[in-house]
Formats: sequence, C-alpha cells, structure tokens
Amino acid sequence: MTAYDIAAKLPDIGVLRRRCRALAVLDRVLDGRYPYYAFDPAWGPDEAALMSNGSGDEWAVVFTADGAFIRVFDHESSMSPYADEDRELWPGLLDGMPDVLRPMVAEPAFGDEEGHFVATAVLWRLTGDDRWHAGADIDFPPLAGPYDDVGPDGSGMLTILLDDIVDRYVAFAGDYYEVAVDRAAVAHVVAHRPLTDAVTRALNPRLALADVREDVVATGYPVD
Repeated sequence: MTAYDIAAKLPDIGVLRRRCRALAVLDRVLDGRYPYYAFDPAWGPDEAALMSNGSGDEWAVVFTADGAFIRVFDHESSMSPYADEDRELWPGLLDGMPDVLRPMVAEPAFGDEEGHFVATAVLWRLTGDDRWHAGADIDFPPLAGPYDDVGPDGSGMLTILLDDIVDRYVAFAGDYYEVAVDRAAVAHVVAHRPLTDAVTRALNPRLALADVREDVVATGYPVD
C-alpha cells in the first residue's frame, strides 16, 4: 500500500469530507477524552480532519476553497525526513502539487520546531479534478517487514476512509477501544443521517445525545 494505491481508491472530496466528519463524531461518542479522529470546521479559513494515534503517527485532510490536501506522517517510516541528515523530504513527494495548495507545506501545524515540513506521504485533489494525485515517480523503499500494514509511506493509515469505512471502524473500535460497537449505528453516522439519542446510546450505552450534542454540532454534523 502506497500513496498511489490510496489515491486510486479515495472517494471524491465531498464524500471524503462527510466520512472524516463521521469519524470524529463516532470517536466523540465512544470516548471524547483523547480524540483519535477529530474534525475542525473552522481550521483557519479552511476545514480540517485530523488523526493522531498518540504515538507519533498522524494524518490531516485540509479542505480548502480550491480542493483538498492530505498530509501523512509515519514516524517509523524510512521515508521520514528525520531519517535524513538535512531533514529533506523524500524525493518526489511534492512533485506536481498545484501552486494553490502549496501554502499547506508552510503550515506550522505540519512542521517541526525548525519550520521543516514533516511528511511521509502527500496527496491532493483540486475541486475540478476527477481523481486524487500524489508526487510523480516516487521510488518507495521496501516494507519494514511482514507485519507492515501501513506501507512504506504510512499511507495505509488512510484506508479507514475508503468504501469499507463502516467495517473498518467497527474493527478499529474493537481493537482500540476494546468495545463491540453496533455496526448499524456506525453505518447510520457514516451515512450522515442526523444523530439521535437512540443511535448515541447504541454506540455508547453510558451516554445520551444531550451529553455530546454541543461537541457534535461543533463539527458541523447534523443532530436530531
């Protein structure tokens, strides 16, 4: 799995935005203390979906007026700029990126203390594009080993956003939160249907809609 494989499978920008928002809502209902997935509809002038596993791996999808920009960082990847003495990005990572999305490379949230852009995979799509793109002619290193499930560039972390998102989230919740989450309730949220008290309780019997309403509304997700 590389950025090229992910680029071929990601949905269009509108669908991706809804899936990202759904992940944030599901995460808030299951456990809002330390969000694994988050969605900020007022990330400066843009919207942003954010993932952080708390162990140094993260991805972000920034939705702008011109399109969408995805940045992935896998801290164990040999493509990490930290593996380079001069903190240089892996060759080809940004090749072909449109100028209107270039400001994302200078975004402080995506850089280190010295202002270096930090990423192991980058994808983008302009509003009028018919597909996602990644840098041209990237020569990927081999996988880290037989149990490497995120690929040489960490782009495998984005598979949660693909068409089997419901089943993937059910599996994620079972592994990460150690709960058997209701699949129908997950599908309800992924379909972007208004969150109800019944769905909230199906996802987390300890919570009612009133407990999460404010946070869910803040993401821009519809609430009953």
